[in-house]
Amino acid sequence: MTDDLLTAQAETVRGFNRFYTRQIGVLDEGLLASPFTLTQARVLFELGTRKTVTAREIGDVLGLDAGYLSRIVQNFASQGLIRRESSPEDGRQIVLSLTAEGRKTFRDLDRKSHAVAAAHLSGLSTPRRARVLALMQDLQRTLSPEAGDGTLTIRTYRAGDIGWAIERHARIYTDEFGWNQDFEALVATLFARFATQHDPATERCWIAEVDGERVGCVFVVRNEEHPNTAQLRCLLVDPKARGLGVGKRLVDECLAFAKAAGYTSMLLWTNDILTSARRIYEAAGFALVKEERHHSFGHDLVGQIWRRDL
Repeated sequence: MTDDLLTAQAETVRGFNRFYTRQIGVLDEGLLASPFTLTQARVLFELGTRKTVTAREIGDVLGLDAGYLSRIVQNFASQGLIRRESSPEDGRQIVLSLTAEGRKTFRDLDRKSHAVAAAHLSGLSTPRRARVLALMQDLQRTLSPEAGDGTLTIRTYRAGDIGWAIERHARIYTDEFGWNQDFEALVATLFARFATQHDPATERCWIAEVDGERVGCVFVVRNEEHPNTAQLRCLLVDPKARGLGVGKRLVDECLAFAKAAGYTSMLLWTNDILTSARRIYEAAGFALVKEERHHSFGHDLVGQIWRRDL
């Protein structure tokens, strides 16, 4: 990754942080119209969701400096929100818990936080709300310490994969190239034909996964005009997995399978604007053999046929 690219990506993250902190009001003088800062509220939340806890445990969870946390705890104690007692297991340890007043304060703050979140969601349509929640959950999974290590696996298709592949093709090509529903219809037709008519010995579909999540697909069928030629179709790499070598792995899988199945060559059809895919094909040894202008999917395009011997 180049320094310029990382710098641009870092600015994207910072821009989102500024946007989201304004959305949820954490920059207000008092969080949720309370006397507490965001950090104080986080400490109060840790106290409110545990029966007892040590200051060190809170500091570890929130990544807070011990001195800073000590001042917050002292402030809470002076307001009568927490009690400090020796741990029954280790008298050298001081455990913290909320007083009745502290628990009431926590419940009020928790209720306001819930109301604000609900208000933000209520302003969205049902589809947009579902998309926002799915993206939040995906981000949380990706950034959590328990997230996967980015392991890429290639497997043959199973139930549910065909529907996913059609939907992702339609969505990605609409978002990135503005192609209309004709493209989705074509992809659906090709996948449906494969699913209902393919010969498992000579035709196969693969799904790429990263940490168990589908991120790519491709399939190979026998060319209708040339029985000794395999045809690669519907190579797709989800934007979230680009740069991980997914496309190369899928094409390599196609080539290895086609050779083992007895084909003598492989061809594919694509369009010249799909530059990332073209680079994968060129690197895999394919050569451009034909170009033809056509109007499809709502656009004037240049179709290409690529071929290589096996």
